[in-house]
Amino acid sequence: MSHEQSGASLVDYLKALPQYLMPGHAISRLIHAFTRIRHPAIRKPFTRWFVRQFGINMDEAIQSDPTSYPHFNAFFTRELKPGIRPICAEADALACPVDGRVSQAGPIRAGRVFQAKGHDYSLQTLLGGDAELAARFAGGHFTTIYLSPRDYHRIHMPCAGTLREMILVPGRLFSVNPATTRVIPGLFARNERVVSIFDTEFGAMAMVKVGAVNVGSIETVWAGEVSPPAAKQVTRWQYQGEQAMTLAKGEEMGRFNMGSTVVLVMANPALRWADDFTANVPVRLGQCIAKLNPSAP
Repeated sequence: MSHEQSGASLVDYLKALPQYLMPGHAISRLIHAFTRIRHPAIRKPFTRWFVRQFGINMDEAIQSDPTSYPHFNAFFTRELKPGIRPICAEADALACPVDGRVSQAGPIRAGRVFQAKGHDYSLQTLLGGDAELAARFAGGHFTTIYLSPRDYHRIHMPCAGTLREMILVPGRLFSVNPATTRVIPGLFARNERVVSIFDTEFGAMAMVKVGAVNVGSIETVWAGEVSPPAAKQVTRWQYQGEQAMTLAKGEEMGRFNMGSTVVLVMANPALRWADDFTANVPVRLGQCIAKLNPSAP
């Protein structure tokens, strides 16, 4: 396949090529340590630079002074002021789980998830290789949302849900920026990721938090930092009985320590993505992104 056929440019390929040789996990461990340095001579100038470089609106944060955070990661995962991201109230609607930009949104076809022109990947692989779990989402829908460095990096529930399973899937730590997405086959099913499975009123839901270079640290509100250390094998946690935590629509469920991508997978075939929820469109936490289609069979 030529790069014209895949929708990618030669520049995209040249940017992606060095990533096959980079020690992604080692780099991410160094970034993990750097972003937790507390010395003001390091954290303050770096944080000021970051705010200027990416045009971050600190007026939205509860703690609006970027140099007042104990370390850079605390700033990066900063909490927003209450009400700054209203959650859509319609009972038949999904709320956007993050700030970011839509990469793709659409149906799951023959167990495959669309990544970019010329590329798709196996839903079963994305979810850690469990064929029975993947079958629950046959005929469902997915969306992939990319979080840039300037975005808010906490992840919230698009609807109320009861946690049933968490899966840590080992993998690479390629960048997940748009250029890399266009050229690395099966990118989101190759990177390390944390999969959270919920039962919801819309049916089964999988929230997949995809790691990336510089983003080897993923947290959930029920387990804290799940990675690092890097996963050696697929690891599963089951949540039944008293462990089956229920989270409300709009409630925080996790965060990225540095930016990355979420893949939201919904089993309900009657969901319909909003007309303005399409590739390359910026989105904000809480906005309505999908509704049930009453005419669906």
